[in-house]
Amino acid sequence: QVQLIESGGGLVQAGGSLRLSCAASGRTISTYAMGWFRQAPGKEREFVAAINWIGSSTYYTDSVKGRFTISRDNAKNTVYLQMNSLKPEDTAVYYCAADVILGTRVVHTGRTSWGQGTQVTVSS
Repeated sequence: QVQLIESGGGLVQAGGSLRLSCAASGRTISTYAMGWFRQAPGKEREFVAAINWIGSSTYYTDSVKGRFTISRDNAKNTVYLQMNSLKPEDTAVYYCAADVILGTRVVHTGRTSWGQGTQVTVSS
């Protein structure tokens, strides 16, 4: 099983930017579709962005399109989430996920591996 460690979260003012990283260990993630999900207090975990194994296709939830960019470096076994024009409603714990299912909807399954999460707080 792959182990994932997220970093890059923090406190930022509205309109600011953050770059999250997800470093994998234990096995290569080069054959996995990877994703970012987030969970705000009192809410269910929701999909944010995903990328296919080679990085040629990306997927975003509507609320972050045009502001967030997912990318990957398989040589470094790492996935990134560049977040620009941040809004207070982006405040959540952000989780990296390995082995998600890409389609009309991006979903996680019992085989999906998760990181421990990184807190992103956007102040107004």
